[in-house]
Amino acid sequence: MAGEVIIELKNIYKRYYVGQPNELEILHGIDLTIRKGEFVSIVGASGSGKSTLMNIIGVLDRPTEGQYTLSNVDVSAAKDKELSHIRNEKIGFVFQTYNLIPRTSALKNVELPMMYNRKSPSYRRERAKELLAMVDMGERMMHTPDELSGGQKQRVAIARALANKPSIILADEPTGALDSSTGRMIMDLFHKLHKEQGITIVLITHSNELAEETERILTLKDGVITGERRGAAYVS
Repeated sequence: MAGEVIIELKNIYKRYYVGQPNELEILHGIDLTIRKGEFVSIVGASGSGKSTLMNIIGVLDRPTEGQYTLSNVDVSAAKDKELSHIRNEKIGFVFQTYNLIPRTSALKNVELPMMYNRKSPSYRRERAKELLAMVDMGERMMHTPDELSGGQKQRVAIARALANKPSIILADEPTGALDSSTGRMIMDLFHKLHKEQGITIVLITHSNELAEETERILTLKDGVITGERRGAAYVS
């Protein structure tokens, strides 16, 4: 059951300066509220502003204008050190391209966020083993990314995203590089995390079919949210 507001964007604009006096405005006054425990998708075509919006929600970039509150913290006014802490503690990222460190075992990849969080080596190792087992990658924990399939890499990436027990997972086209059956497995894993752990999940996708599996679908077009509806295929 969704709870208090965890993500709130008010009148968010994002502009890039591409040479005087030209500027490029990507987001045009976004208003968005997401409650704790929701599974929400943001759907839109390439060039709609999805990645820019995700970077702002994930505190990887700051808005040019507007207010963003994340877990009662005014991100717009926060210092870089505080934003780094928020990224590491509150948000788990899952990317289309996995972003795993090559020539490093799955186990060490999952441990990495906990190193930044200054957890002890023994805690990191046990937590990473537990997470890899949860995503059915326990037997492959010593394999490096080049020894894993796309679906296996994405499961390792999901385990890594969960390392510091985040309250939010941001998934940017997480099935985009996978075949349909492997993509199905990854979506099933997200549903399991949402149902069993109550994690807030924001799925960025161009696929209406995947979006229909989420509780709430926001349509982004040309930097504006043009619609909102419930997912027809969502099963609570």
